[in-house]
Order: sequence, then C-alpha cells, then structure tokens
Amino acid sequence: MAQGAREAQASATDSEFDRDTSVTLREPGVYDADLSEGWTILSAVNGGYLLAIVARALRDALPHPDPFTVTAHYLTPSKPGPAVVRTEAVRTGRTLATGQASLFQYEADGTEVERVRVLAAYGALHSLDDDVHTSVKPPVLPPPEQCLGTEDGPAAFPDDSGFAQRVAIRLDPATTGWAVGAPSGKGEMRGWFSLADAREPDPLSLLLTVDSFPPTAFDLGLMGWTPTVELTTHVRARPAPGPLRVFVTTRNLAGGYLEEDAEVWDTADRLVAQSRQLARAPRSGRAPEGR
Repeated sequence: MAQGAREAQASATDSEFDRDTSVTLREPGVYDADLSEGWTILSAVNGGYLLAIVARALRDALPHPDPFTVTAHYLTPSKPGPAVVRTEAVRTGRTLATGQASLFQYEADGTEVERVRVLAAYGALHSLDDDVHTSVKPPVLPPPEQCLGTEDGPAAFPDDSGFAQRVAIRLDPATTGWAVGAPSGKGEMRGWFSLADAREPDPLSLLLTVDSFPPTAFDLGLMGWTPTVELTTHVRARPAPGPLRVFVTTRNLAGGYLEEDAEVWDTADRLVAQSRQLARAPRSGRAPEGR
C-alpha cells in the first residue's frame, strides 16, 4: 500500500469526522468509502460531507496535500452505505496539481450510479506567503453563549437528522427569525461552527463547514429542502484552532434557483474559506426523490 494511502487510513482514528470520511485504496486511483448515516439530513447525505470524502481521496492521489479550489456537481442524491471514488490526475506541477474525481454508489440491481463529480486544484497552504490585501471583514457576532443552537428553539435540522448531532452551530439571534415564523427577508445566516467532538478545523473540514448552515432560503420565508446543484469552495489558509465564524448570504433568487455565498473566518481573523453554490429553492418540506 502506498504511503499516502496508509496516512489516509491512519487519519481515520482521529475523530468521528475523520473516521466517517476515511477512504481505502483498492487499486491505483480507486478508493472505497462508506457514507455514514450520521451525516444525513432526513434521508439525504450532506453535500459538504460528500465533498470531504472525495477531497480526501484526491489528497491521497495527488502530490500536493491541500485543496485550493474544489468544484462539485451533485448529479443524484446520495444515501448512506458503500461508495467508490475514482480519481484521475489531470495535471501535476511544482506548486499545483489538478485532479478530477467521481463518487459512485450502487443500486439494488448492481447498477453503478454517479452521485458527485469533482474538479479540484491542490497545493501546499503552508508554502503561501502571509501578505494579505483584502476589503472584507469578519462578521460581527455575539459570543457563542449568546447565540442560539437547536436546543434553544425550533430545530434548524429535522429531528431525524444525524447531522445536527455531529456539528455545533450557534446562530446569531438576528438571523433566526425564520425559526419562529418571522424571517427577515434578507437571506442571511451568521454564526459559529465547530465539530461536536471538538476536532480542530483543517482544510478538509472547511469543505464541510461551507455547507453546514441552515439554507438562507429559510430567511427568505421559504422553508423546505434546498438541494445543491453545484458548489465551489476556495480554501485560502489553514485555519487556526478554535471555533469558526460563518457568514452565508443569498442575493438573487430567480427561476426557482438561488445562489449562496459563504465566508469562513478563523480565530486569527483570517478568511480561511469562501464558497458559492447554486441550489434549488424549496418546493416542499421533505427531501425530493431526485434532483
């Protein structure tokens, strides 16, 4: 087994996130995975969790360790159970490598179905210089103890969601009016994010973080399932230890689809991740059979 594959398996002992996103090398470029029921919302597996699994396989397959940009198209709904990730190195260079990967599952009759297709560029975050010129600022949030979790009122995630047990999200009360039937109409979510088992953030977990908050459609007064069509994430720096601050906003809903822009800030006030996704606006309160 390759050294990288041994490291990928070794990381699976670190936390629930690491165990549940672990991959096992079957043959060059092909990895086996198991999609845990613990990262579902209703019957659907969270898209950020899926992205972390595929990104872990690509990290093992490519010569550079960190995802810089990851674009995923979600083709069919994923479900808990076995999966296989097939990777391909598209181009490798001294500082960046580009790869593509797809996650597949099997139907009851053995038919293989592609769930997610990813194109990503990897590099080494530790090699980047510290020179930063930016006009964006971290969101101003109340301290975590003054923010609201699912235990404080109507749940952001359904009762049968395993996802809500594995993340610690504390929302700014100013963005939770939707939970009591009074959405602001601004299309914003702000709050604190950590993994429930206190695992410290890293580049792979940032791919989960950007897709972890309740949909901004809720703040527009649209409650229900909001399936992701495409999600692009830029990882800008390796995050410092501690809780992350997340700001998500929607500025345009048209034709039944909306965009969500997310920013993730660490305890050192650095913008460590950015994302944009296109999602279908809610049409019902339950997960659809398919996209």
